[in-house]
Amino acid sequence: MEKCNGWTNYATWRVNLEILSDMEFDEQVSADYLEDLVEDCVFTNAVVKDCLAADYARAFIAQVNFHEIAESINIELQTN
Repeated sequence: MEKCNGWTNYATWRVNLEILSDMEFDEQVSADYLEDLVEDCVFTNAVVKDCLAADYARAFIAQVNFHEIAESINIELQTN
């Protein structure tokens, strides 16, 4: 996969930019926590959870490197 704007791939960059970058974190986060947070954000208000669009969303989310995002957030917390 090709890097995107310094992130592992496009999905990682996009999810961080569109969903996580505006959130304020007060304590260290884990990759699993971030993945749950993103899935909740994407699917909580979905009218139909088992459709083609939801399948595409799940496939996109599966490509995200949540470990990389968690590491970035945790480093930022340590420096502030």
